[in-house]
Amino acid sequence: MVKKITAIRRYRPEIKREPTRQMPQLVSDMTHGTGLSEGEILLVIYELRDAILMAHGHGQAVKIQGFGTFTPTVRMDGALDILFRPDPDMLRKLNDPTRFYMKIRNKASIGKSAEDLFTQWNNEHADDPVEE
Repeated sequence: MVKKITAIRRYRPEIKREPTRQMPQLVSDMTHGTGLSEGEILLVIYELRDAILMAHGHGQAVKIQGFGTFTPTVRMDGALDILFRPDPDMLRKLNDPTRFYMKIRNKASIGKSAEDLFTQWNNEHADDPVEE
């Protein structure tokens, strides 16, 4: 018998991820969109990072309109962390199907419940069903 998580991982919809876009690529994209030099963009990125860290050091969240909110938090073990909550408009744009061309694996599973995925596993793997 397989664990439920095995069936979910096998059949759930997921984005086929491309390689992570690295800083040089982002900076290049931004130079074309702004007319700023690579050095100017890097300066702005690092200054923004430092401003967020300074605000967090004083217990302040930082809200960047159109981008999101960075909030300082503390874990149960006392380690400090940063919570990022995207701007609502950014989320709307992310969920606009006309803006993205990514591939989705198991697209037919969109809208299915976990129970549906267990049934699909059991139908395809009768000799190794999902544990109850």
